[in-house]
Amino acid sequence: MTDSERPLPAGPRVWAWTTISTPVGPLGLAATADGLLSVVFHAEDTGERAAGSVDRLTRRLGSAPAGPPSACHDVLAEATAQLQAYFSGRLRVFSLPLDWSLTSGFNRRTLHELLDHVPYGTLVAYQDLADRVGEPGAARAVGVAMGSNPLPVVVPCHRVVESNGGLGGFGPGLEAKRALLALEGVLPQPLF
Repeated sequence: MTDSERPLPAGPRVWAWTTISTPVGPLGLAATADGLLSVVFHAEDTGERAAGSVDRLTRRLGSAPAGPPSACHDVLAEATAQLQAYFSGRLRVFSLPLDWSLTSGFNRRTLHELLDHVPYGTLVAYQDLADRVGEPGAARAVGVAMGSNPLPVVVPCHRVVESNGGLGGFGPGLEAKRALLALEGVLPQPLF
């Protein structure tokens, strides 16, 4: 059973959704009262992509997003402010509460290691991250964990690269990964 198939705690959960504009395109944010739950690239306020993201979360959480006001909306407001500060170059470390309920096991351990020990403006190789979590043969599994990260940007899977210096993969697209790494000063800005 994959992390995305793993059942969440019993009963419907109260959560909220918003979409924000960023230099890497619109991001969808979902939050519970426990913290930021999900960051979705290529989100839209309306349309098929937004509906698909919200529908997937509705199925996983057993309820539709809550209308304001709620503690979820307070988390969304803080997440929006911190992401805007990050994208404007004024924030290097997020201080948001995070709801880790959409991931577990190896993936969660790997994402925690990444969040706690790979700071802004640094990179780590898939293999090195596997070694750090005590699974030296699991470089590919680290790639799977990065691909299933429910909190990209905040949990910085864009900082994980290949041992040979290649960028590796990135679900939202390599252009977004390059832009995030350039923002953090790891890569030069693209010429065009």
